[in-house]
Amino acid sequence: MKDQENWKYIKLACAGIAVVLVGMGCYFLIEKVGAIQTGINEVARILMPFVYGAVIAYLLAPACNWFEKKLLEFLGENRKKMAEALAIVLSLILAILVLWALVMLVIPQLVTSVLNLVETMPQKIQDTNAWFNTLLENQPELQKYWEAVYTQVFSKVQETFSEENIDKLMATAQTLLNNVVSVVNALLDFIIGIIVSVYFLAERKKFLAQAKLALYATFKKKWADLISDEVAYADMMFGGFITGKILDSAIIGMICFVCVSIMGLPSAALISAIVGVTNVIPFFGPFIGAIPCAFLLLLENPLYCLYFVIFIIVLQQADGNIIGPKILGDTTGLSSFWVLFAIILFGGKWGLVGMVIGVPLFAVIYDILRRIILRGLRKNQQEDMLIAYNHTFGAPAPGEESVTKSPRSRKEKKQSKGK
Repeated sequence: MKDQENWKYIKLACAGIAVVLVGMGCYFLIEKVGAIQTGINEVARILMPFVYGAVIAYLLAPACNWFEKKLLEFLGENRKKMAEALAIVLSLILAILVLWALVMLVIPQLVTSVLNLVETMPQKIQDTNAWFNTLLENQPELQKYWEAVYTQVFSKVQETFSEENIDKLMATAQTLLNNVVSVVNALLDFIIGIIVSVYFLAERKKFLAQAKLALYATFKKKWADLISDEVAYADMMFGGFITGKILDSAIIGMICFVCVSIMGLPSAALISAIVGVTNVIPFFGPFIGAIPCAFLLLLENPLYCLYFVIFIIVLQQADGNIIGPKILGDTTGLSSFWVLFAIILFGGKWGLVGMVIGVPLFAVIYDILRRIILRGLRKNQQEDMLIAYNHTFGAPAPGEESVTKSPRSRKEKKQSKGK
């Protein structure tokens, strides 16, 4: 009896010591949070080439798999190693050729357009002001309002692009260009990232198998199957959405360049580059790209601005209703409300990168929450609520039917289609 009482006190003492140690650990973390954050940032900076390499490998993996499949058909299964190596080389060559073509086609015209814009900006602002004053000469109230706008906005822009300030800007730019350490570091990280991507591509199947071994070693089969299925779904979301968006934006940029050149609008390369790049951003991309382009054309000729606005509306409608759905399909299965929500949420957190990856990331989160809700309904024997919901609001979104089945159903369905 006495031994039991002593053991009780020993356990209480151990619990007290554990509480004190946890408290000391929390205090240490709070006190050293700045140093810990600095250390994490330093490690992240050192490993940045691996981040670049992982992103490059992920984007090139579909092309690499396609090349490998075709080469195996041509060379035969007995030369599998050669097919894998050639597939990696061909994927990298394809990526380099695409980047080289973009640089050679866009950059020279882009530089010319920007330099021409800087040189002619003051005169264009004066011409625009004179045109509006002539247009509003019979509307004194509107003319007064325009003069206020011109004084507050356009005159400052004109002052910024004056010869004196341009010299200052050029001097500042020269100073910034002299400090090339960060640029060189980023370029070196990217080059090393390309090399790392080769290793990622070469070992991608082995890494996947190792991750699967670790997953099934850590979790029970039921949970491992569920996690594996959700990771496959996330890969489908990110891979399909991002690569599809890049392809869609490239097509939109080329269409914009051809049409703007045919219409005879100035700075065709600059406008097309802005429209194509910003089109990667869902929902807000067309507006983000169209506003600066319309402003530049307004300074050149207000009619050019009107033509461009009409054209960009037609182009974006064609993209949203024809081109985009053909390339992307219903990739995410999210409604317009949740797409907007995801863009605002993750864009506010991570900027432009968040606006691009926010939609597929939220689609994965939405799918997890949907699985939890459906599991809860089944557990509480409330499947009738789901049937009533589907009857009221239409058929389930693509993939929702499979959520009600086993965790592996979507993967098995995908594999059966592949066969």
